[in-house]
Parts: sequence; C-alpha cells; structure tokens
Amino acid sequence: MSDSTSTDESTTETPEPKKAQAPVSGGASSSTRLIASAGLVISLLAAAAAGWALFKPATTESAAGPSSPTDSSAPESDNPKTTVCKAFRTVSDAVFLQTNRTPSPELGPAIPAAAEGIAANARLAMAAGANYLLDTMPSNTPEELAGDVRRFADDLNNIAMNALAGIPNDKPEQRALLKDADELNTKIGDLCK
Repeated sequence: MSDSTSTDESTTETPEPKKAQAPVSGGASSSTRLIASAGLVISLLAAAAAGWALFKPATTESAAGPSSPTDSSAPESDNPKTTVCKAFRTVSDAVFLQTNRTPSPELGPAIPAAAEGIAANARLAMAAGANYLLDTMPSNTPEELAGDVRRFADDLNNIAMNALAGIPNDKPEQRALLKDADELNTKIGDLCK
C-alpha cells in the first residue's frame, strides 16, 4: 500500500498554542501567605484554648464549697497582697499588650487574617487572665483588694465572652463592662502601690 495520499506530518505540523499560565499570586508574596497562614493557625489555637478554659469541667473543689487554707489552688501567703498584685500586674500587662496590637501594613491582603489572630489573642488574654487572677489569689488576701480583683476578673471574662459572641465595644453593655474594668484596673493598681 502506498501512502502517497498522506501528507508528511513533519512538514505540515502547526505549532501548538501556548497554554495560559495562571496568575502567580495576585501580588501576594509567599511570605505574606505564610504570615496569613500562621496568623490563622494561631487564632484557631487561641480560640481552642479559650474554649477549653471556658468549658473545662468544674473541679471537685468547686463543688465542695470554699477552699481551705491547705488547698493548693488558693494557698495562704506570707504576703498575700504581694502575690495578688504580682498576678494582677502580669494579667494587666498581658491584656494591655494583646488588646493594643495592630497588624503590620506590610501584610497586605493578609491583614484581615492577622487582625482576627490579634483579636483572638486579646480575648484569650482576658479569659485566661481572669482565671489566672482567681487561681493565684491567696485565700488570706485583704477583703477590699480581693473583692476588686474578683470583680475585675468577672469583667474580663464577660468582655471576652461578649467579644466572642460578636458584641462590639460600642454596645451599651460592652461599653459599661469596659469602663468598669478600666476603673477597677486603676483602683487595683493604686491598691497595689
């Protein structure tokens, strides 16, 4: 059989059209994507830790009533004011630091994810800080200081829960809690001098 009717493919071959390449990153660098991913992971971890702290089962000590002086969660202290004031300063610094952070403008499109991570850390600082204050406050803390620290811890927990529930800071109930917490922060700071 003769292939005289067939054409030689090598001489009549047409070039294949070039395939369009997908845009590389829309302007986002790999470091920006890495930072955004890290911010998302951190915010998820912070939210999980806050949820765990909030919903962990009550200890048997809570069900049994007030703690005794030998109880390790509320130890007596030779200087209870020093102990509670040190814990207060740590919590106050953590809350201030975490609630006053802003995402770097260099993050570009990752700013919203970074802002969510920052907000999650602020809520975690408040919720964990409230628990830390109550857990480290000695049972023999002077009553005025102990009462103010308990109210401050309650305010921090309520502010954090409202924020997690999506209640903005300009709503009356959140604004009142923020004002009360700020006043207590100043008062406790003065008591700790």
